[in-house]
Amino acid sequence: MVFHSGDLVGLQDHRSNQLALVEAVQGSKLRLRVGFDAKAQLLPQRQLELICPLPSGVDAPLRLGAFPWKLDLQVLEAARPQRSAWGAAWLLLQESGDPLHLPDFCDLVCGGQEPAQLAACWLELVGPQLWFRFKQGEVQARSLAELKPLRRERRLKALVLEQEARWLELLRRRQPVQLDSLDPAMGERLALLKQLAAGELELSELDEPLRQSLNQLHLGQERGQVRHLLVDLGLWDPHQLVTMAGTSWSTGFSAALLEQASRLDEVATDDHPGDAGRVDLCAQRCVTIDDDDTRDIDDGLAYERLTDGRERIWIHVADPGRLIPAGSELDLEARRRGSSLYLAQGNLPMFPELLSTGVFSLRAGVRCAAWSTWVELDVSGEIAAYGLQRSWVKPIYRLSYADADDLIELAPPQDRDLADLDLLLRRRRDWRLRQGALQMDLAEGRIRGQGGEPSLEITEPSPSRQLVAEAMILAGAVAARFGQDHGLALPYRSQLPAELPPAAQLEALPDGAVRFAAIKRCLSRGLMGTAPAPHFSLGLAAYVQATSPIRRYGDLVVQRQVAAQLEGQSPLTEPELQELLDSFDAAIREGIGISREDQRHWQQVWFEAHKSGQWRAQFLRWLRPQDRLGLVRIDEMAMDLAAECPAKSEPGEDLLLRVQQVDSLRDQLRLVAAAS
Repeated sequence: MVFHSGDLVGLQDHRSNQLALVEAVQGSKLRLRVGFDAKAQLLPQRQLELICPLPSGVDAPLRLGAFPWKLDLQVLEAARPQRSAWGAAWLLLQESGDPLHLPDFCDLVCGGQEPAQLAACWLELVGPQLWFRFKQGEVQARSLAELKPLRRERRLKALVLEQEARWLELLRRRQPVQLDSLDPAMGERLALLKQLAAGELELSELDEPLRQSLNQLHLGQERGQVRHLLVDLGLWDPHQLVTMAGTSWSTGFSAALLEQASRLDEVATDDHPGDAGRVDLCAQRCVTIDDDDTRDIDDGLAYERLTDGRERIWIHVADPGRLIPAGSELDLEARRRGSSLYLAQGNLPMFPELLSTGVFSLRAGVRCAAWSTWVELDVSGEIAAYGLQRSWVKPIYRLSYADADDLIELAPPQDRDLADLDLLLRRRRDWRLRQGALQMDLAEGRIRGQGGEPSLEITEPSPSRQLVAEAMILAGAVAARFGQDHGLALPYRSQLPAELPPAAQLEALPDGAVRFAAIKRCLSRGLMGTAPAPHFSLGLAAYVQATSPIRRYGDLVVQRQVAAQLEGQSPLTEPELQELLDSFDAAIREGIGISREDQRHWQQVWFEAHKSGQWRAQFLRWLRPQDRLGLVRIDEMAMDLAAECPAKSEPGEDLLLRVQQVDSLRDQLRLVAAAS
């Protein structure tokens, strides 16, 4: 096939079929003017098809609309062959079986061989039509046997394209959808997007059409974009925690476990093993002290003055093991969870709520099963005597921390037990401080998310909070002493000694958050083992967490080990206990991860609601100096947060903090601090 300047040619590629003019021949390639906008292009001759040569004696035009072609969209539309002529030509060629060259075929279906007719006929033949096979300038009719599968394939392709168009329209609208009103294929795609948003799938694991649709709408770059889309579609809770997916927390308690909890609730007042040996302490003036919204109350306090003048501190702890035997289904479920979760939108208990806030809880005015620890201190605050026993207690009333603060401060003559307990526990705290304990009391801020709206909750240090904290530490020290005295394996908590900055260096820092930050960076993480070891920051030779068996599975294990020792049974050996601890250690770490993600998310939600605000902050220390990332304290929020800080910031320097970027669905929060 020989080409000359000005010839009308056809160009086929994977994107489209276009008309073009030959501008010049350059060896095996042609320089072209493609389409009605005459775009210059250089292509091999093999990719082109001659439609109509330039008539002799006519100057080569540079545009399709120029003489002699005079082509535009309206001209081509007018020259298109009629469908009836198209069908008649197919019947004729099928009967004859002979192919026709393009000009002859054009004459048959268009009644002529004008350039516009030839061009229109070529565009039809290379388009999506099925009737004819067009190759190397020849047209041949397809048989009916060939047409049937092609038609079916076209119909299927049309359905796919239609479905794809509906899918894209659904995503573009970003309006809430009802899954049951969608066809199953769309439902499956949305399910895959939810898995992608949750981190259960990678983008590369999606099929090609789905990836293309996301890319087409600029949604295929990261999970946060998909989460925003799913929120708009009403298919994603904007506060859903990714780390919770697939855990015990994501499914709640099964119907069978809830039924078992209901049965235990019904028989709670019956006699159970060990009840006969319980000491009745219901006459004590036991009180519980908790936050106003706490419903699972697992500890209470009482004060006793003996006839010889000695003073006793009583710490009563709930006894869920009375109704939950080791190895039972409810026990195994609690072990799988490891602890209760306290999240911004509410609490997820280790035991079913019917039990954790009901028969397990130390409720005011109710006779409750407990483990009771009594302690006598010497004049220095050291433990002089102690005891552990199962008991019955009946708290006389439940106090909020504010109520307890008033009783400590006012010390009314008719009700001064808390004031006396406060004096004893201050003595104990002073003793621990002399042993090297660290006291770093600061207000603590936390974001709540009740009703989906973020709110800031600040817990201030107070006498009653210090009293309760010291009592719980004391109970843990007594449990550890009991373990040491009896060679009993327990889940001991320890912390390696830390090399703190010199006293002069610490005293040069502002007291409070700045100094505490310098100390905290030197501390190692807490350890857990089956043998006693010192706990540096508590100032104790041995320590066990033992006061929250409703909320922490390890505390329930402590009670069972103590019970076995007191009742002459066989406690778990160190290897056996270690195996048990290992069985729920991963669940505890998982819960910690969920809680951290939850609070980080709600901090982001809070800053989204206050992104135009500014806050005074105090520089604490550098986290990554090379990135200018430092730790700052916002007293107004009682929080330590990471922020981009001025390059030469020093501990204690005052800064002004603002939000540069925040997107809770993308897990993004960037705070920037400037000199105030």
